[in-house]
Amino acid sequence: MLKGDDSRIVANRYENPLCRRYASAEMQGIFSDDFKFSTWRKLWIALAESQKELGLGITDNQINEMKARQTDINYETAAKYESEIRHDVMAHIRAYGDQCPAAMPIIHLGATSCYVGDNTDIIVQHSALLRVKRLLVTALDKLFHFADEYKSLPTLAYTHFQTAQPTTVGKRASLWMQDMLFDLQQLDFTLGNLKLLGCKGTTGTCASFLSLFGGDHEKVKSLEKKIAEKMGFDKVYAVSGQTYSRKIDYYTLSVLSGIAQSAYKFSNDIRLLSHLKEVDEPFESGQVGSSAMAYKRNPMRSERIASLARYVTVDALNPALTASAQWMERTLDDSANRRIAIPQAFLAVDAILMLMINIAGGITVYPKIIEKHLKEELPFMATENILMHCVKKGLAAGGGNRQTLHERIRLHSVEAAKRIKQNGGENDLIDRIAQDEAFSITRGELDKLLLAEQFTGRAKEQTEEFLTDVRRIIDMNKEFLGADAEISV
Repeated sequence: MLKGDDSRIVANRYENPLCRRYASAEMQGIFSDDFKFSTWRKLWIALAESQKELGLGITDNQINEMKARQTDINYETAAKYESEIRHDVMAHIRAYGDQCPAAMPIIHLGATSCYVGDNTDIIVQHSALLRVKRLLVTALDKLFHFADEYKSLPTLAYTHFQTAQPTTVGKRASLWMQDMLFDLQQLDFTLGNLKLLGCKGTTGTCASFLSLFGGDHEKVKSLEKKIAEKMGFDKVYAVSGQTYSRKIDYYTLSVLSGIAQSAYKFSNDIRLLSHLKEVDEPFESGQVGSSAMAYKRNPMRSERIASLARYVTVDALNPALTASAQWMERTLDDSANRRIAIPQAFLAVDAILMLMINIAGGITVYPKIIEKHLKEELPFMATENILMHCVKKGLAAGGGNRQTLHERIRLHSVEAAKRIKQNGGENDLIDRIAQDEAFSITRGELDKLLLAEQFTGRAKEQTEEFLTDVRRIIDMNKEFLGADAEISV
């Protein structure tokens, strides 16, 4: 078995690519056996300490013995026990007891398997969500600087991926950030509402603990409170069956799905803009874009985001189905699914956000290509302004017929479009209008009417106002900035 930081390549069996290729060592560590089983032992210690504080006959020597071996997990012994008894919690209780003979009689006293299993799952999810928050805030910060730099740069906007009224590059980035702010809001809500299961017993009634404390309800309530505080939580769920409600897993993965959706949208936009040659994602000097076409710079990081995001979005169905399928106070058909679905969703989102940080911090923008595309389309977009200008000018001179000029523009537009689409020519609509005496307009007047800034509305101002709010939110979360986001492939 490979464990810890052993990075040897194992070539004769399947290994999860989320670990091998994509996710960070930090996120893998959160879902590692070391984290899991040392947390089980920490929970057993917290249980014993709290029971002692409430009057049970547990000694300091027993507790100290348990603390001394909290992180010294005897995996081989536990595996041997589990192969015999087919129960992972009991196997680790016996393995821990072998290391702590004095404490062995009181380990797991009054508890059921979900005491360590479910409480640990909540602790793991809490730790993993904090890692996701660091990545999300860091990605927001990268996009903040990008949007601020390009808030005034006009660019074609697209609806239905057909050219539409221009926006600015920074305003487009603000749309990406707004989605991420929604995600941050949901993440904070979910984090703030995570609670421990506590020590509820086999069906959630605390019957075994009530028996231990001679029917003293206040001591049983105090036991849960003490354990929660020792584990860094201030609350436990008020009621439960043997497990905490599996809807909690659904809410957690819904947050991850939301982040994946936002990242997917971002990555798709980058891919489309790369096709238009208006932007490039980071591309190392020695990076190969294609095994056949050496000139290519495929947006492979954005494509990877899209690929992983689809997985996370679909994976969010797992806890939804699991939550709906639970029977009465407990059923075990959740176990195998949760062992796979929850860690892999976190590992995939970890990889997605690292890629997003990498891309957002290194996007190359090509203003000349953007300007070229604008000049190709602006003549059509400017026709209404030209029409109004010429009618107003004509009225001042005693003429100006809106219907006549509208028809002239329609005819010129049809011919210009035909020249572009059928003959591959350039857009000569402005030349046609300038040469048409019916408009009585100079080339200088037309050039002023074609300034791209006149067509972007409040894009720059909206971006500046939005970024003020984003900066405030980032500053409120500044302790989460600077997450490690090094990608390996």
